[in-house]
Amino acid sequence: MGLALGPCATVLAQTPDGQTLKPIQVDAERHAPLAIDEPTQTGSRLDLTPLETPASVEVLTGDTIRARGDVSVIDAVTRATGITGSPGPGNGGTALAARGFLGHGSVMQLFDGTRLYAGAGTVTFPFDTWSADRIEVLRGAASVMYGEGAIGGAINVVPKKPTRGPIRNEALVSVGSDATRQVAFGSGGAINDRLSYRFDISQRNTDGFMQRGEAESLAVSAAVRLDVSPQLQFTLSHDEGRQSPQRYYGVPLIDGRLGSQTLRQNYNVDDAEIKYRDKWTRLDAQWTPSDAVTVRSQLYRLESKRHWRNSETYSYSATTRRVTRGDYLEIGHDQEQIGNRTDATFRHGMFGLANQVLVGFDVNRIDFTHTNDSPYGGRSVVDPFVFSPGYYASPVAYTPRYKTKTSTYAFFAEDKLAFNQQWSLVGSLRWDHAKIARTDLQNAASSFGKTFEYATGRLGVVYAPDASQSFYAQVARAADPLGSLVTTSASQAAFDLSTGRQVEVGYKRQLADSRGAWTVAAYRIEKNKLLSRDAIDPTVTQQVGKQSSEGIEATLDLALTSTLRLEANAAKLRARYDDFNEVVSGKLVSRAGNTPTGVPEEAANLWLTWRFLPQWEADVGLRYVGPRQADSANSRKIGSYTVADAGVSWQANPSLKLALRAYNLADRRYPVSFSSGGNQWLLGRPRSFELSALVNF
Repeated sequence: MGLALGPCATVLAQTPDGQTLKPIQVDAERHAPLAIDEPTQTGSRLDLTPLETPASVEVLTGDTIRARGDVSVIDAVTRATGITGSPGPGNGGTALAARGFLGHGSVMQLFDGTRLYAGAGTVTFPFDTWSADRIEVLRGAASVMYGEGAIGGAINVVPKKPTRGPIRNEALVSVGSDATRQVAFGSGGAINDRLSYRFDISQRNTDGFMQRGEAESLAVSAAVRLDVSPQLQFTLSHDEGRQSPQRYYGVPLIDGRLGSQTLRQNYNVDDAEIKYRDKWTRLDAQWTPSDAVTVRSQLYRLESKRHWRNSETYSYSATTRRVTRGDYLEIGHDQEQIGNRTDATFRHGMFGLANQVLVGFDVNRIDFTHTNDSPYGGRSVVDPFVFSPGYYASPVAYTPRYKTKTSTYAFFAEDKLAFNQQWSLVGSLRWDHAKIARTDLQNAASSFGKTFEYATGRLGVVYAPDASQSFYAQVARAADPLGSLVTTSASQAAFDLSTGRQVEVGYKRQLADSRGAWTVAAYRIEKNKLLSRDAIDPTVTQQVGKQSSEGIEATLDLALTSTLRLEANAAKLRARYDDFNEVVSGKLVSRAGNTPTGVPEEAANLWLTWRFLPQWEADVGLRYVGPRQADSANSRKIGSYTVADAGVSWQANPSLKLALRAYNLADRRYPVSFSSGGNQWLLGRPRSFELSALVNF
């Protein structure tokens, strides 16, 4: 969601003799209002605007993200309507929840419209917002756009691109609490009549708020565009990220509560390691032979290497007053994905009606190798108050265990038929084929192959009384993997993908004179074919489970005055297991009617910005996340939390902006995620500050 700050201020400077100098335009951030009348590439491949799309689509501009101080993608996107985070080192620190569904198997993350298939439930790129032009959020069933794994929604980080025009540069330096520092640089523009470029680099380091909490990251993005002619363009892009995140898995609760002596403790071993390295190389081509035809193609290679070596679970005993550390895991991922996505759009008349139709295909080959020291037998007992970290030790060797080769191809089509200026019908279809060959490197007899075929679709109707508003309704079908598609296990191979159905209605309104916009949507999603224990024979697993969610979402962007603007969003949902059985202590237990683990049923965000002087801005933001269930039995609930952030910025001159940001003003202690039945909390950032200088030249 963009942010508009009212009219730009113009400052007239005077010399000592009273002569008026050239006016200076001060537009501290030049935010745009909630852009529901501008084309996006995430909700539709036809470049429809959110007003024209029968789905919930939201856009956060890069300028708005950085002005708020959101340096990570997960911090930025969780300010969007109904999107909450559940980050942890095991999922790459990037897992999200949307519309009652949690994790990379249900909320897909893309970079420039391309997905990296999650390996063992982990996605590690993109992570830095410095190079982001915008983040587009599609809430609800998105499998028809991107394949399996998007029943809750899809998040697309769109990077800055080469543009025609003069070369412009920008640099950022920031310092903050816990020895946090960032240096970033960006440059882009036209080299000559045919060549243009974009380059961005960002390095960030911190010592962390916990013991041994050091982390560092480097993100580099480069792209060159060649305009062969006005009809034909090629863009070659390479993005690379290197991360050494905090080797931190949270703290155990002491007698069921957070202990003041353990808040800043890090219970991991001293030689723990987490390292991610991602490379994304893409060649894009666009050919527009006429106003009626556009052909686009992207050839890409994605590579991800990850390594973990940690003790990940900590359990406190009230009897011994000691913490038992377990889950000594050393894991490595080596993943390569090569693919191509091509589509063609045709704009023409049909039976006297305006029509746009798109057809295309997507093909991938993914090679994945999993190395580990399973069955993860390490264990140690430590004093939680006088803590000695010790070192990693495993009774099992770290060796390659299995590899997979996954080949996928898909065909898709989308059509918009406009009956008149008010009514239109928008439909999409997609058919996917995925073949997985898993080779067990320890026991060849355990190797297997599996093929999945599935179809997804979306059909919606849009009624626009005028150009500033629209009503819509849609039905959609989606698919989710039982785990991660490319790391399908032998136990999962006997079953099909989970399937889902969504019904959604909504209304969108753009206000005049850039005063803002507002949207509201209501939906119901049913997910079927969950793995569940048989009610007659609990030793048998069947694909009969069912989960559902229904809810309402609202978004508001409003200029209260010419200098004061309010942004707010809220989501309320009801998520339930409709048919789901587990075996507990040898007995079958039904979880029907319970709320899924880790899913908040309430979420809200608010952001208020005030330009109190021509060159000065102040803002405050609130983030609310509702209670979450700690287990599928709903035996324990983790309470809600509200975090307040604030900032003030000064546009010293057209080239220099200084900003001071404060995070978690009330120093709230809360878990961004949890494990061990809610007894281990990965804590959010405590009160902290950052001072930054942004220079444009």
